[in-house]
Amino acid sequence: MLKQNGAGRRSAPRRPTQARHAAPAGAEASRAAPRNAVAPEPRRLVGDDHPIALIRHNSLPTLVERELERMILAGDLPAGSQLRENEVASMLGVSRGPIREAFRALEGSGLVRLEKNRGVFVRQIGIDEADQIFELRAVLDEFAGRRAAQNATPTETGELRRLVDRMEDAVAQGDIDGYHAANVAFHDRIVELAGNPKLTLMYRRLVNELHLHRRAALGQAGILPVSMREHRMIVEHIAQRQPAAAGRALHDHAMASRERVHDSAERPRPRRSIK
Repeated sequence: MLKQNGAGRRSAPRRPTQARHAAPAGAEASRAAPRNAVAPEPRRLVGDDHPIALIRHNSLPTLVERELERMILAGDLPAGSQLRENEVASMLGVSRGPIREAFRALEGSGLVRLEKNRGVFVRQIGIDEADQIFELRAVLDEFAGRRAAQNATPTETGELRRLVDRMEDAVAQGDIDGYHAANVAFHDRIVELAGNPKLTLMYRRLVNELHLHRRAALGQAGILPVSMREHRMIVEHIAQRQPAAAGRALHDHAMASRERVHDSAERPRPRRSIK
């Protein structure tokens, strides 16, 4: 409360006096951090790709979906095979709830079909449907290549080069799964660099459907060196900021992949090797 002095003016209340026994300067300094000090970063014990990190950042249905997607694309769950909830739950060591959620997500991504009163089946893509998908993918690839050549930074172009290096290493080691994974990542990264999220969603579904049909083509002798040259050319056009050339190279690469799939369908099923 304000008090009046002799002149009738009000004076401000007195501030509380400081404690007589202040802490020693050294002790106070030890408790207060320097103004410009930077707190040390916590030590990372687990990488982002470690199973513990995956569990920490993803729900169980998402983890189940990823594992089933991996198995389908690797051919461990063949096209046309039925996926029974109780069997998949037992195989993965989870309850049936996450399995049902994963099935719905996989249907949305084009890898399985849900048939009423029958169950869930890994999708089968016939040659006619595959042709339609390849034609649409070639159009999307051309658009993505043009945009990527306009948008990609030198760092991002370096990412594409490293993915091609991974493909070449896989070819040298006869690792078809390693080649397949790097190839998918390469094309997916180009679509991301186009900067259109709607394109990315549409493209990924189409690619998933094609993978159900085209893995056999990867085993043909002499095919992968040709494919590697095509990938190198695509990267060079993007690095040189040549939108038209990058788009055309990706379009032609997609259509050449269609022809390789046709060739594989006319030949006996190859062994699971790329050597």
